[in-house]
Amino acid sequence: MTNKKGKPKIRFAGFDNTWEQRKLNDVASFSKGSGYSKGDLIEFGTPIILYGRLYTKYETSISEVDTYVEAKEGAVYSKGGEVIVPASGETAEDIARAATVDKSGILLGGDLNVVTPNEDINSAFLAISISNGNSQRELAKKAQGKSVVHIHNEEIRNLIVPFPTKAEQNKIVAYFSALDHLITLHQRKYDKLTKVKKSMLEKMFPKSGSDVPEIRFKGFTDAWEQRKLREVAEYRNGKAHENEIDDDGEYIVVNSKFVSTNGKIKKFSNVQNEPLYKNEIAFVLSDVPNGRAIARTFLVDKSGKYTLNQRIAGITPHEDTDPYYLYIKMNRNAYFLKFDDGNKQTNLSIKDVLNYEDMYPSYEEQQKIGTYFDNLDHLITLHQQKCDKLKNIKKFMLQNMFI
Repeated sequence: MTNKKGKPKIRFAGFDNTWEQRKLNDVASFSKGSGYSKGDLIEFGTPIILYGRLYTKYETSISEVDTYVEAKEGAVYSKGGEVIVPASGETAEDIARAATVDKSGILLGGDLNVVTPNEDINSAFLAISISNGNSQRELAKKAQGKSVVHIHNEEIRNLIVPFPTKAEQNKIVAYFSALDHLITLHQRKYDKLTKVKKSMLEKMFPKSGSDVPEIRFKGFTDAWEQRKLREVAEYRNGKAHENEIDDDGEYIVVNSKFVSTNGKIKKFSNVQNEPLYKNEIAFVLSDVPNGRAIARTFLVDKSGKYTLNQRIAGITPHEDTDPYYLYIKMNRNAYFLKFDDGNKQTNLSIKDVLNYEDMYPSYEEQQKIGTYFDNLDHLITLHQQKCDKLKNIKKFMLQNMFI
């Protein structure tokens, strides 16, 4: 069946034919996965895809599977090139998604609708189409149920999807495949660097009862010394800016959301009651029980455009204290988190903060450690930003390269 035609906003050079909207029943065959649930999973065995994977670890094309079961008689195996759609989900929007199975010999679990397109259709193109835009919205409308929603092959059969020529489908799939590869690459580098940072935070600072760390820079051998914050930095409180928020304001209001999101969520004010200066640390004093903002830190990289809000402390390191070292040590430190009993609003007092006690090496060693983590954080941020940028590009192209 062929009916309405149209063209997307963005296309590759050389393609100008109209896209044909076709009912999936006319271009694909339909089947179901068989049996198996989470309870059947084992450490080693035959690889299997369960429908939950499309929610917890979604990817357009599935090539590597890390879940296994013991194969049973009557099991359904992939042949390669199938498009799978979950048959159950929590919401209509979530359930309307699809992925291709690139390899043969992978078990397809129950609660999976299996769509096998004919040779005129690129499987990955179909999966992307079902998961985005008008096709996704139309399929979501067909979902049935309340607490748990369901999609059956009958609903998928009647879905109308716009298709260009096979050559254009292949181009589009190659583009998004390359984009996904770059996103995965930066995400993996981000994850790896985050793990490195976690490991080094454990090894480059002394453990309880010790005065030296497990790992040190060459040339440093002296024992570290216990000091209270009042000995290494100055403390001051911010002032209320809630009534002075102005979208056109000149100064960034450093509040708990700003600190806990590392500067991603900004509010502005034209009043600068309490300016923050370069190398000063903004420190969150108050949050709801078990909140994720309490004791978060933000290190000011330049002065002049920040103003300190109430319930945020300004911590100014002394000349013989490295700012980045102190910023790392104070951030979500266990000492501060012990004041959060999970029952009421947590409010750290000036006494709580100034009595914070920790281990400090010489200023020169602090600088080495601070510079190391500064560079590591820069790389982590760089890969996160690249990943976010690529995801935004992908989102934009998905909205404009399909009808």
